[in-house]
Amino acid sequence: MRAARTLAVTATAIAAVGLSAPLAAATHGSGNVLSGGSNNTPTNVTVSPFEVHPGSTLTITARGCNRGGTVTSNAFPDATLSGGNGVSTAVARVYNNATPGNYNLAVRCNGGSNVVTEPFRVLPGRGAQGGLGGSLAPSSTEMAVGGSLVAAAALGGGLFIVRRRRMTGAGV
Repeated sequence: MRAARTLAVTATAIAAVGLSAPLAAATHGSGNVLSGGSNNTPTNVTVSPFEVHPGSTLTITARGCNRGGTVTSNAFPDATLSGGNGVSTAVARVYNNATPGNYNLAVRCNGGSNVVTEPFRVLPGRGAQGGLGGSLAPSSTEMAVGGSLVAAAALGGGLFIVRRRRMTGAGV
């Protein structure tokens, strides 16, 4: 099952890169505008942060979408641009199972025909070490602290027994 899923994700990623290459070549790297038209054109599209882990959020900012718009990518569900004064923002949460690698997002203003793309990167996931229990060895600091506590307890217990023995032997 894992091999089939990995193969499907890899094939999708290769298809996405293959389909986006002609689009990148068509724009000659100038502004990343994908289609013509001048109404409601997104400009100055930024993605913050550029690199995210799966499950993290991205903030997308665009100018020129006075009536809002949409942000699409295969790394997160569609997001809606909202805002005023010429600056629109959207927050998108990257899928938990997103494959690490480079992705593009596309911004389109409502009522506009232009699409602007912007790249971002998904980093490998940072799994929690929860549930590992005794499978991790203690560090040398932990061993030193534990040994000191055991020695202190043994010394305290020995002093307690010696002192108690003297008190009972005194005939009190």
